[in-house]
Amino acid sequence: MSSEASRAPAYTPSDAWSSWLLDHRYGGDADWQRHVEDRVAVYADKVLDACGLRPGMTLADIGCGDGTVAFRAIRRTGALRAVLVDISAPLLRHARESALAAGLAAQCSFVEASAERLAALPDASVDAVVTRAALAYVADKRAALREFHRVLKPGGRVSVCEPLMQDDAVDTVTLRRIVEARGHLPGHELLPLLHRWKAAQYPDTLAGLRESPIANYSERDLFGFIRDAGFVDAHLELHLDSRPIEARPWQAFLQASPHPCAPTNGAILERCFDAPERERFEALMRPAVEAGGEIGVERLVYASASKPTG
Repeated sequence: MSSEASRAPAYTPSDAWSSWLLDHRYGGDADWQRHVEDRVAVYADKVLDACGLRPGMTLADIGCGDGTVAFRAIRRTGALRAVLVDISAPLLRHARESALAAGLAAQCSFVEASAERLAALPDASVDAVVTRAALAYVADKRAALREFHRVLKPGGRVSVCEPLMQDDAVDTVTLRRIVEARGHLPGHELLPLLHRWKAAQYPDTLAGLRESPIANYSERDLFGFIRDAGFVDAHLELHLDSRPIEARPWQAFLQASPHPCAPTNGAILERCFDAPERERFEALMRPAVEAGGEIGVERLVYASASKPTG
């Protein structure tokens, strides 16, 4: 099958964010969900550590998702107001229900908006702005950071933790080139299958990389965007961690996807592979998925800064 048909699809239905966060992120695997949630708690705490939150402050959680960061901030700080902002109405409903169930709803308000257009938030109305795996998907990151600067009070803090996927895209571009050069040769029959799978998740051309919000920026670019938005005392940490990948049932792998803009692995196999190719792909991947232990690399960027007081 042609790689043209499988190249990073426009997988953006109106509820793509909620579908991923509440379903495809975990693939229906409770053990994997616990593993991911434990990691996210670490990320959220580091984001909040950089905010200097105190009772009586107001926090804006942009791209709040299921509300994890905002709810954690309230539990850590006590008398804190949280404004939960997300572009997904289903996710906001889910977050609202979670707040009610946890007894936190009185301290929360919910706003449906994109990060680039926070019109519902007045100027200088919040003490801290946070994002966790949200800014990475915003097409105009500069505009979003300008909005963060606008809604912050003088001296307010912005703190973000975002995945970096540029290397994944570069690897996919490289894999495409290898396939074009050697994929037809004996002994390289699996390379086209691997390329087709990865190309459904990340751009596989330089032009596509440049156009992709998740791949067209580096940590240095993000640092520059923050400074250009008017923030001061900017600090950025690049975290690269290699660790064994947890074992997962094959069915959970098929139901999962690596990020909200990618189809599930099962959908990729159905759309982009014929039956014999699916069998070969499963024979290659299933033992490693179910055994675990393969070394994966996690790439995260943490950044924080202040709005000037003057």
